[in-house]
Amino acid sequence: GIIMIVNVECGFLTPPFGYALFYLKGVAPPEVSTSDIYRGAIPYWEIMELGLIIVVIFPQTITWLPTILVK
Repeated sequence: GIIMIVNVECGFLTPPFGYALFYLKGVAPPEVSTSDIYRGAIPYWEIMELGLIIVVIFPQTITWLPTILVK
């Protein structure tokens, strides 16, 4: 479930279904172009993809923090 949710979140930041990008374009000043918004979202998308890769390679990272908090 976690992998699916992170994948969906990545979809919100990438075209063609970048809902977050289109929302930002709607609230941004007119001088901000769509390409500026795309370029600004790339670092966040890369961080999410890195997190997705870590979770796929090391699935125990998903339950690490809850396990520590329950103890």
